[in-house]
Amino acid sequence: MVNLSKFVNLPETFVSIDASTNNIAYAVFKNKELVAYDKIHFSGTNVFQKIGSAVIEVHNVFKYLHVQALVIERAVFINSPKTMSELSMVQGAILAGAALAGVKIFKGTNPIAWQTFIGNGKLTKDAKLLMRANNPGKSESWYKAHERDQRKQKTISFVNINYDININDNDIADAIGIGHYSLKNWDRLGD
Repeated sequence: MVNLSKFVNLPETFVSIDASTNNIAYAVFKNKELVAYDKIHFSGTNVFQKIGSAVIEVHNVFKYLHVQALVIERAVFINSPKTMSELSMVQGAILAGAALAGVKIFKGTNPIAWQTFIGNGKLTKDAKLLMRANNPGKSESWYKAHERDQRKQKTISFVNINYDININDNDIADAIGIGHYSLKNWDRLGD
């Protein structure tokens, strides 16, 4: 049997999302052009209040945007089971809000897939050694934070150059980067 889902065309309008437990950054693409980007902040003092806020805020914004499809960066486990659990719950709320707003197609991508596609994969061993040589005597956490900051800046630069905009918010840059990857790799996105 032929899997017809691989032949689904890129929708006319889609939104790409970089989510956290406190907010989402989003980018809207229409006819393969970036047409809007912003950030939605969730209210509440605990994850359950933020989940409720996420459903309402996402519904209100996406209803106005009239997007057909959504691409979200999948939650991946790094170090904290609690953070992973909370992010997964908030992502579920985001998807629920989007579905209530009329979004019909949902896709996901792994962070390293889109980051590598835009030339911002993990630092090589040589690049890490050079960073340490240029910054001797720092703690392991300092090196990790510095690497993270370098990669965030690299994504911001990629987005600003390729889309002729001037943003400095790394979450919005990530959302645009996810959208850029999605434009070129729609058939590779997971359901």
